[in-house]
Amino acid sequence: MSARRIADEVRSGVRSARSVLDDHLEVIAAREPEIHAFNVVLVDEARAAADEIDSRVAAGEDPGPLAGVPVAVKDNMCTRGIPTTCSSRILEGWIPPYDATVVERLAAAGAVMVGKTNLDEFAMGSSTENSAFGVTRNPLDTTKVPGGSSGGSAAAVAAGFVPLSLGSDTGGSIRQPAALCGVVGVKPTYGAVSRYGLVAFASSLDQIGPFARTVSDAALLLEVISGHDPLDSTSIPEAPADLTSVLDRGVEGMRIGIIEELSGDGLDGIAGDVQARLGEAAAALEAAGATVETTSVPSTVYGLSAYYVIAPAEASSNLARYDGVRFGLRVDALTSGDMHTATRTAGFGDEVKRRIMLGTYALSAGYYDAYYGKSQKVRTLIVEDFARAYSRYDLLLSPTSPTTAFSLGEKTADPMTMYLTDVCTIPSNLAGHPSMSVPFGVGDDGMPVGVQVLAPAMGEPAMFRAAAVLEAAAPPGAAS
Repeated sequence: MSARRIADEVRSGVRSARSVLDDHLEVIAAREPEIHAFNVVLVDEARAAADEIDSRVAAGEDPGPLAGVPVAVKDNMCTRGIPTTCSSRILEGWIPPYDATVVERLAAAGAVMVGKTNLDEFAMGSSTENSAFGVTRNPLDTTKVPGGSSGGSAAAVAAGFVPLSLGSDTGGSIRQPAALCGVVGVKPTYGAVSRYGLVAFASSLDQIGPFARTVSDAALLLEVISGHDPLDSTSIPEAPADLTSVLDRGVEGMRIGIIEELSGDGLDGIAGDVQARLGEAAAALEAAGATVETTSVPSTVYGLSAYYVIAPAEASSNLARYDGVRFGLRVDALTSGDMHTATRTAGFGDEVKRRIMLGTYALSAGYYDAYYGKSQKVRTLIVEDFARAYSRYDLLLSPTSPTTAFSLGEKTADPMTMYLTDVCTIPSNLAGHPSMSVPFGVGDDGMPVGVQVLAPAMGEPAMFRAAAVLEAAAPPGAAS
């Protein structure tokens, strides 16, 4: 059942929030041991929240647009009184004294948080195999990854544990797992959703966004969590975009460009079945009245290289705060320097250490201009190339992921191969633009394929219109 229908039935008294919750907890109990989407399931807290919703409905109140809808939140968003670990030993057991803004907005809209989801440690990864608390498996085939870093949030929606979840996207960490799990995933415009209370990975790239089973539900959730927040200095001072009312407007008259550098003709590694679904998606948009043609956004080919300098550089700065003194893990030693080293050695996993070292090197004296400074220049070129493209096109199109879901362990020994899974998603983060993954049929292995719709800054309404057309035209998806 869609989140929209659940909320309508709870608000009208047709169903109770408690019965909705118990139905979902039953599904979680049956499959969570196999999938491991959650770091913690909040059974008692969720039941108390559901009962409060029912009390408000009985009193004639409107609990909000997500009344009684079970939601899951990635475990890098602060939750007051509930552990927030970032799936890292260094934060194991840390309990924040405040809620992230998005968590507050979920509660204000009547949603019921059922748990915190697993992720690649500190959101660094593309498979949710880097968690200190175990891997998450793809609900559609448990021998395969769900993608990452928001793999737990994507898996929770794909498995039917919740209709909605929140993830964070620094280089594709919402869209890539959405594609691999066959759900809708949205990275909003940078600044459209508050980052207050999101544990930072790369502050100029991080953005919170929704997972849902339908485009309509994703639009509803994005409306709830977006909007200005004075607690976030990068928050755009505008009201949330009206997305749900535009979903039926179609794409008649739109101009849409397929990015040749991010498709099979211009990028090695795009699987043939993924390229075929992209072609079918383009044909569906044309049949709905859009003009679709191939276009060039040249500097996107450098996005991956620039990202893996900029993001680790910001990570090395942001993660310096985990020193064994202020919060989290502390491994005692004879001197403070030895304590810092011992704490970080024990507390951080291999991928986090790899990125901290890479970022520290890129920022070091003698290398700053050669690496970090040059990468920022590439980022500017990407922004400029996108601006030129959007002067001709309303939207752009590409695959979300180069392949369907790969097997657990297949890429863990080769970080570069793993990094390449984000090649299509990274450019939008560097530019600060919105983009989203829409399920569009399956690959040769029967696993989902996602098509990525890209838009200019604050272009979410047009993006969602195209996504709704793609959803309506999509071939049958993967069977769970």
